[in-house]
Amino acid sequence: MVRSPAVAGQFYPGSEASLVKTLQALVPEIQPEKRKQALAVVSPHAGYVYSGGVAGETIGRVQVPENVVILGPNHTGHGAPLALMGHGSWSMPMGDVPVNEEFAALIAKSSPHIEVDDAAHRFEHSLEVQVPFLQYLQKNLAIAPIVVSHVPYATCAAVGQGLAEAIKSFARPVLIVASTDMTHYESRRSASAKDSQALDRIKALDPEGLYNTVVGQRISMCGIMPTTVALVAALTLGAKKAELIRYTDSGETSGDTDQVVGYAGLVIT
Repeated sequence: MVRSPAVAGQFYPGSEASLVKTLQALVPEIQPEKRKQALAVVSPHAGYVYSGGVAGETIGRVQVPENVVILGPNHTGHGAPLALMGHGSWSMPMGDVPVNEEFAALIAKSSPHIEVDDAAHRFEHSLEVQVPFLQYLQKNLAIAPIVVSHVPYATCAAVGQGLAEAIKSFARPVLIVASTDMTHYESRRSASAKDSQALDRIKALDPEGLYNTVVGQRISMCGIMPTTVALVAALTLGAKKAELIRYTDSGETSGDTDQVVGYAGLVIT
């Protein structure tokens, strides 16, 4: 399968020249040797005009290796609950990005919950919007994309542990990217209060606490499952710290603070 872009020209510029110009404005200029060697990042996936600054500042802080596993929520309802694209490539405005089939095969073997399934990926934007940032910083990018639907915490934990084992077996540097927006369509005051609870759990490297807080407080963080999986995997790989790079909301761009969507970027080392 060659996956065509689903939201190019909508969430981000559809031409290479315009996209590169946009990324130059969104990604901070940091000397490569000063970028952090991270296990994972948490990054938002709205239109670049809203959340691109947070995504660029977050991904721009880390070294992006050639291989990246991207986990995002399922907004379309298509495909398996944990759907891995195991082969093919993604056609993007800045060039094709291959799926690392060797690494994807290790991930597929790591957990019985994961299914190789392209259907969940065809129209899903949450992973796609991360790819240009990764391409901008790593010209030889290859990905392992996983779309995650609503699953129990025990499943997230098992998948995270399996993902970590797959990364260890792969024996080459891998960055985990968890794609999520935070609270949706509440006032800035309400969104900030709820999101701070979730962010506190991420900063504490507490995946089960994060899951229970988001579900128990009914926080509309769409990527709770991918973020939980990423946290478990990072902890299994030895994570010691999660740093909040930036938190903002859509009201910063729109001016509407009565109905905002929250955006957060974190780096896990």
